[in-house]
Order: sequence, then C-alpha cells, then structure tokens
Amino acid sequence: MIKEKTVQELKQMMDDHIDFQLIDVRESHEFDTCNISGELIPLGSIIEQIEKISKNKPVVIHCRSGSRSAAAISELEKRFGYTNLYNLKGGILGWAKEIDPSIPTY
Repeated sequence: MIKEKTVQELKQMMDDHIDFQLIDVRESHEFDTCNISGELIPLGSIIEQIEKISKNKPVVIHCRSGSRSAAAISELEKRFGYTNLYNLKGGILGWAKEIDPSIPTY
C-alpha cells in the first residue's frame, strides 16, 4: 500500500518548513508549463538518478494526477527498499484545484 499526502498536508509541510524532499516525475515540458518547486526527475530516468532521492527524510513524489508518481514509488520501494516515500494524492492538478488556482493546468 503506497503512502499518500494530500495537497493540504503538503502545503502544511511547506508552511511549517519541514525538512522534506519534493520530487516531480513529469516530463520537462510539463514542468515548464507549471510546477510547485519540486526537483524534476522524469519517471523514465528515476532509476538512473536514484542517488538524488533521500532515504533520510520524507520524500513526496508527484506527477500530473498521481498515477506516474505511484508507479515510481512502487518501483523504488520494491527494488531499493525505500520506506519514506509519499505519493501526492491528485498530483499537480489537485494542487491547482485546492491550493493555488493561479497555476496553469493541462
């Protein structure tokens, strides 16, 4: 079962300056359209860039709607034993809808 954070929980983590990592697994053209200041590691290259993903603090992974990030988390947990990963429920679309309606959606 993949752990999740809601967009409200993510916003609270940001507001509280919690030490966590935010990773965006969308493609660079999607990131250029809109982003929430996550670190861009596209899904197709996440295994090659595994060393960038912390094992020592919470890591919230997001995509457009939550499905690619869930796939990434599932793979990272199975193959590399991560236990600190959270999927952003609803992805950046959920963020735009509930937190920041000014960011463009696609």
